[in-house]
Formats: sequence, structure tokens, C-alpha cells
Amino acid sequence: FVSIMLLPIRYSMVIGLTVLALLYYNQLDLTTPGGGTDFEKILPGAINQFLPVGILGIVLTGLLGAFMGTFSGTLNAAQAYVVNDIYLKYINPNAPTKTIISMNYLVGVVVVILGVTLGFFAKDVNSILQWIVGGLYGGYIAANVLKWYWWRFNANGFFWGMASGIASALLLPYVKIWFPSIFFNLDLYNWPMLFVISIIGCIAGTYTAPPTDTEVLKKFYRTVRPWGFWKPIHELVVADDASFTGNKRFKLDMFNVVLGIIGQLCFTILPMYFILWMKLPLLITVVLIGVIMLILKKTWWDKLEN
Repeated sequence: FVSIMLLPIRYSMVIGLTVLALLYYNQLDLTTPGGGTDFEKILPGAINQFLPVGILGIVLTGLLGAFMGTFSGTLNAAQAYVVNDIYLKYINPNAPTKTIISMNYLVGVVVVILGVTLGFFAKDVNSILQWIVGGLYGGYIAANVLKWYWWRFNANGFFWGMASGIASALLLPYVKIWFPSIFFNLDLYNWPMLFVISIIGCIAGTYTAPPTDTEVLKKFYRTVRPWGFWKPIHELVVADDASFTGNKRFKLDMFNVVLGIIGQLCFTILPMYFILWMKLPLLITVVLIGVIMLILKKTWWDKLEN
């Protein structure tokens, strides 16, 4: 909710600085040492050129705060994955607290050094974002979706789905060079292929290990009531409690998801239309947001307790 509410604030700043940069681009130094134009200098150039001293400090503080929030969250996640899922599970399950703390420090330092080192080899920010959105997400999403909607899915399937997907994403930049006729230049277009590889890893890994304990699955199904491929577990739960009813809101949930996506996009473009003072598109966007909020209140918010 907070992220969605911050969209208008974020893009108000983005579109404002973009308009300033477009109108007065001749006042910005966007040249590279080779004589070309570096478009990634537009935002820092506009901030440095057009913002007064006080506002400049506030904007830089906000940008640094956003960076540190993302950085610390990602670093903590990396430490948790490596220490909890690898070190404590496979290497030293009985490690004392002091050793665990030391391992967290060590993993954090290694991840930071590795990230900074890889940053020096990045061509530009856009290429990294293309790889993250088109490559890494393709190998990441399958395992995180199947864990909710398939009863047979287990930790082994999650591991191999993530491993195969992320490994494919890491190899993608090199494979594109070796087989240019098979892969697209933009990583975003290679997303379906990486997604399929990750799904294959999920399924293969799942069936090479026994199912999760039935009692664990039954407790999860009773608590979460997910829709999807849960029929065997549903039958076991109903056998224990005949009054239990599964989730039959699939169509309504999908309808709410579509409305939510449209609403999020409207919040994104709202400040753009406002700053550019495009009256008709702005009015349509405001009306759409109002209608979507009213519908979601009735079809989603009012039904959360159920």
C-alpha cells in the first residue's frame, strides 16, 4: 500500500526533472569522453543544474535514503539465504550463535565486495535493469508462484527451480553472444525462455524428493485457503472437517488483480498528466482511480475478513 501511494510522489519528481531536462538540454553536460551523449546523465544533470541548494539537499537525501533502503534489504536477504538455507542446513547445522553472527558478517562483506566489483563491469544502468527485469525475474518467478498453487511442490523443487532459473539468467549475457540467432538482444524478450527453464527445474526437483508432510500441507491449506492444484489436500481436510469450504473466489480474485494493476498504472501516470497539464487524460485518470477504488472496496476490502 505504501509503495503504491508513493508512486505519484516519485513520478512527480521524475517527470518534473525530465521536462526541465528536455526544455533546457543545451544547458546540461551530457557528453562522454568519446564525444557521444550519455542519456543516463540526464537525471543527475538536471538535479545539479536546476534545483536550488535547499531542495537539492532534500532530493539527494531522499535518493540516498531510497538507495540505502533497497541496499540494506537486499543485503539482509542475501545473508539470510546463504547462512540459513546453505550454511546452517548443509554445512554446520549445530553452529553456535557466535559462529552464526560471524558468518553473517562474512557473507555481508563478500556480497558487498562482489556487487561493487560487478558494478565496474556494467555497461550502463539500462543494461542491468534489462537483465534484472527480463532475465533474473524469469528465473525467479516460477518457484515463487508454484509454492502457493501446487500441493506437490516442495523445498527441493523450489531450490532447483530457483537454481536453474538464476543460473540461466547469469549465463544469458554470454549465451546471447554465442547464439545470436536464437536469443533476442533485449533481455526482456528472453523472459519466456528463462521462465520455462525455471518451471522445468521446479517440476524435476519436486519429483526427485518426497512430498511435504501431509499434516503440514493440511494446516497450510486450512489457514491460507489457496486456489489452485490442491484437490488431494482439500479432500483430506474435508474428511477431517466436513464444514470446511475451499476458496471459490478465483474469478473474483483475478478480476481484482486486473483492477489493481490498472489502478497502479493510473497512479503512475497521474502526476505526469498533472505536471504536463494534459486536462482530458488527467480527468480520465482521476475518474478511473475513483471507480476502481469503489469497486475494489466492495469486491476486495469489504470481503477480507471472509
